[in-house]
Amino acid sequence: MSLTILLTVALASFVIVIVPGPTVTLIIANSLRDGARAGLLNVGGTQAGLAIMIVIVAFGLETVVTFMAHAFDWLKLAGAAYLVWLGYKLLTSNGDIGDVSKARKPKIGYFWQGFLVIWSNPKALLFFGAFIPQFIHPDASASAFWQTLVLGLVFMTVGALFDSLYAIIAGRAGTMLTRNRVRLVEWLSGMMLIGGGVWLATLRRA
Repeated sequence: MSLTILLTVALASFVIVIVPGPTVTLIIANSLRDGARAGLLNVGGTQAGLAIMIVIVAFGLETVVTFMAHAFDWLKLAGAAYLVWLGYKLLTSNGDIGDVSKARKPKIGYFWQGFLVIWSNPKALLFFGAFIPQFIHPDASASAFWQTLVLGLVFMTVGALFDSLYAIIAGRAGTMLTRNRVRLVEWLSGMMLIGGGVWLATLRRA
């Protein structure tokens, strides 16, 4: 694969990743409240979810698209409910920073939060099925399977880099914010997640 294609995919990935969505909202809110480690675990879960999506795209989407055509409404409502639940948890949080009870909180839960949020939108997989194939060249020496994996890895790398930056910056900022300001961020993040859940619930199948 040419360097031009890789750079083009990296630039397109940057444009997609830099726009805040439910994943970035969750990373920032958790990092502000519980430190960069919480946000980085969100990033790890997101990357795991993306890896599975990329492998599915590499193997082919026909079966997945057929399945999701039947299961779209149920998957959509389940994802919307999860986003609303996360938003509710943020809205009802008390803005504590560095609380002892939080220090003993199982951090692995943040990993699964990131994993579930990236999978909460049933159109995410279909998006990758439309994005990556645009850069696949059937006449290239590498098979479409390996081209898809490489391009997916480029997207994941860009996503991991910028999502991690969000987590680290928010984690450091959280140590300098007052409880009231952290509470404000949690409230705004909660509203955004609930709004995303409502939007997803009302989304119609294309």
